[in-house]
Amino acid sequence: MKSEPAHPGAPARLVHLCSREEWQTAQREGHRIPDGFAADGFVHLSTPAQVHLPADRLFAGRTDLVLLTLDPAALGAPVEWEPGVPTDPSSMLFPHLYGPLPVTAVTAVEDYRPGADGTFPARH
Repeated sequence: MKSEPAHPGAPARLVHLCSREEWQTAQREGHRIPDGFAADGFVHLSTPAQVHLPADRLFAGRTDLVLLTLDPAALGAPVEWEPGVPTDPSSMLFPHLYGPLPVTAVTAVEDYRPGADGTFPARH
């Protein structure tokens, strides 16, 4: 996968999905390192407008998720914009944080639940 070091017109906010329990653990530890971090080498992030894609793919039916809103300037590690999976739109790039996610970069936490049809909404 080819990565791009910067994303033209990068949004002022990025988001990250995790369970409430994972968020509570991150608060105690001061950072979030997801289970897949060792294998992937990065923390999966999204823009608010694209967060529904990984949510529907990875967390179908879950009602224990929180959406962490992040200040990109406070992440403390490089963010690379890279392709998602083959079923995502071909031009869509996702932000990947190449380091732990510091809780100090989180500016808001909200429940993120699927709608009545079971799919997650995009955020704006």
